[in-house]
Amino acid sequence: MTVQETSIDQEITRELLVKRARDMVPFLAEQAANAEAARKIPEQTIAKMHEAGFFRVLQPKRWGGFEMDPQVFFDVQMTLAEGCMSTAWIYGVIAVHNWQIALFDLQAQEDVWKDDSSILIASSYMPVGKVTPVEGGFKFSGRWAFSSGCDHCEWVFLGGVVPPTADNPAPDFRTFLVPKADFEIKDTWHTFGLKGTGSNDIVVEDAFVPEYRTHSSMDGFRGTNPGIDSKTVPLYKIPFGQLFPRAVSGSTIGATQGAINAYLQVASKRVGTNDGSKTAEDSNAQMAVARAQVLVDQLKMKLYSNFDQLMTDARNGQSTDMSQRIQYRYESAAVPESCLAEVLELQKMCGGRAIFTNSPLQRFVLDILAGRAHVANNPFKFGQNFGGVQLGLESNDIFL
Repeated sequence: MTVQETSIDQEITRELLVKRARDMVPFLAEQAANAEAARKIPEQTIAKMHEAGFFRVLQPKRWGGFEMDPQVFFDVQMTLAEGCMSTAWIYGVIAVHNWQIALFDLQAQEDVWKDDSSILIASSYMPVGKVTPVEGGFKFSGRWAFSSGCDHCEWVFLGGVVPPTADNPAPDFRTFLVPKADFEIKDTWHTFGLKGTGSNDIVVEDAFVPEYRTHSSMDGFRGTNPGIDSKTVPLYKIPFGQLFPRAVSGSTIGATQGAINAYLQVASKRVGTNDGSKTAEDSNAQMAVARAQVLVDQLKMKLYSNFDQLMTDARNGQSTDMSQRIQYRYESAAVPESCLAEVLELQKMCGGRAIFTNSPLQRFVLDILAGRAHVANNPFKFGQNFGGVQLGLESNDIFL
């Protein structure tokens, strides 16, 4: 059954997509070890996600997408993470690109999807590309790390800075859209967590990138994107700096729920080998579960609330207040740190058996810890900016 057939035969709703994600959780849990061993998500899993329509949630309708609110996207991501955070991580990173490309010139969208609207795009936004302006565009070279799920993608978004000119005296950070023919994947992904994401390096040597296949971060910040749908469809009026960071923190919320589920399976039946005590009767274990579950529910409510406001503003043709955007940015970055703290408490309450590699909780702990390492998930940088603005200083962040 293809995605196209599914969309015709059955109305695509938030409830249906979440049910499909929920139904996939046991399969993902079974496949997690295989994904880790292969250091990438199995093709079978990617095929199932295509079939379920997950990659089309944020995709423009003109390209067969569902053009749904971000809350649906995050519901799917967090549910998938209960089975395998690596799968949810690459879903978040890759599927959000089907939203970002709507900000590009229509010609760039046609380059990617004119023959096959299921084509996927990877990314690495580090601004390390060597950019040389030439007629009609740029010569582009460099090496980028952490391109999650790149083995499954035919195009890639890469970061680079266009040098200042007399007309534009400030450096211009841009995303460059590059086809597979112009990049090489270097197998470098050997990590303690998120092993299945296949976040390998990308190498580009002296490729030509047309001007229309670039997107300026300032356009994303100001809402002046060249994409035709970004001018009329509320979904594509949301600031890029609000949506993408949540795509790399949202999976930790779902993984925390997965950790709770795994902990309950073990701890509800565990009896201490030394004294015969039952973990279920341990007040510390009880509190660890309570705190973790409340945290998950609170983080979900805050995520939904933020995007309710962002979508309301977009539908009303308003720009979300900058002070709110600064706070939202910090709240996103703070998610993995909060999740890690509570999951570690669950790990401690599992006793000595929890240190073995077959512990069902261990993968969640290591994956959340690895997710915390992403630059967008550093709460101190964005928290200091938020606190400084509260104290009367100017914001030092434009990725909002």
